[in-house]
Amino acid sequence: MKNKSTVGEIRARFDADVERFSNLETGQTSTVDAALSLELITEAARRVKPDAAELLDIGCGAGNYTLKLLEKLPDLNCTLVDLSAPMLERARGRISQKTKGTVRALQADIREADLPENHYDIVLAGAVLHHLRDEADWLETFLKIARLVKKGGWLFVSDLVAQHNAALTAYMWENYAAYLTELGGADYAQKVLAYVEKEDSPRSLNFQFNMLKRAGFSQVDLLHKNVCFAAFAACK
Repeated sequence: MKNKSTVGEIRARFDADVERFSNLETGQTSTVDAALSLELITEAARRVKPDAAELLDIGCGAGNYTLKLLEKLPDLNCTLVDLSAPMLERARGRISQKTKGTVRALQADIREADLPENHYDIVLAGAVLHHLRDEADWLETFLKIARLVKKGGWLFVSDLVAQHNAALTAYMWENYAAYLTELGGADYAQKVLAYVEKEDSPRSLNFQFNMLKRAGFSQVDLLHKNVCFAAFAACK
């Protein structure tokens, strides 16, 4: 896709934005229903994998998803992957205080990360997959995740999404713009929508569910959707 942010540009933005992604109570406020999605995903993970031992958090940011999951499934072995070294350092520090399990932090793009296959009970991907670009990129990433997850393991995603229909996508963006304007005013809304346009390339749930099944996930469940944000789960 033309004129989208490079991996390096995305890394640089997150390097400078650690504090905003460190609020466990509210989540990221520019994300509709952030706190609700955080609760839904982690509680769903507890219910479907109560015996989980190995966790992988892709694009972990400051560690909010892992921290919330550790409240429900304590002492997991946690593997944290993120492009941003400052984000990883914050996540490692916060998470190390909350688990007696191992904590491994890896600065990498998940597509290139050297990780053990058939190893993880739970994989979390919070607000990260929308940075993928073309169809081949999406399929490659889901195939990589499928190789990392144990048989019977689960992937949990919370992310920005598009609609399958272009007119409905435009309608959802109008609703999102209204939400942002109410949250922080017109200038704030314009700023957020501008970096979404520059940095992100979200796909519809139909597209992602199809890619997940092509990658080897046998079951996909929608947990929540509001405007252009959704939370869902997939079992290998």
